[in-house]
Amino acid sequence: MTRIPLPASIEDSPAAARPLLEAVKTQLGSVPNLFRITANSPAALGGYLELSGALSKGELPAATRERIALAVAQVNGCDYCLSAHSYIGKNIAKLDDAEIAANRRGGSTDPKAEAAVRFAVALVKARGNVTETEVAAVKLAGYSDAQIVEIVAHVALNTLTNYLNEALGTPIDFPVVTTDAA
Repeated sequence: MTRIPLPASIEDSPAAARPLLEAVKTQLGSVPNLFRITANSPAALGGYLELSGALSKGELPAATRERIALAVAQVNGCDYCLSAHSYIGKNIAKLDDAEIAANRRGGSTDPKAEAAVRFAVALVKARGNVTETEVAAVKLAGYSDAQIVEIVAHVALNTLTNYLNEALGTPIDFPVVTTDAA
């Protein structure tokens, strides 16, 4: 049960959010509950979509972005995001089950991606206060300064959705995966 209204349709959403939800529907073919609940604040929905769109044009590959999302959802205990990114990771980013399991444990089967995921987990656990050694490790793995900034931004973006879904009780509309089953 949600803690605030979950608009049943685009038409039931605030007027300013409707064009944003229409764009989501055009892109994804449906409007997942995350977007519908966030539509209660057209400003928040717009901000989320803008940052997400900008980062999708960044330097990090889609598979790495999904790996980060999986790790962050696991650490933050967000079953909604873990379910969504398990589905997206498998069906869109083409991550296999072993990779998804490794991401949920804070690592990767790919050595370079492992550094990004470990750094993302360190960011979450330290609330951004990572060490110079942790930054050096992700650089040593071959990530550019721009990519390191993007890893931080993806952690922030995913933390936002984790917090929205957990705080507001967003119903999971993907095949359910739970954080306690890591």
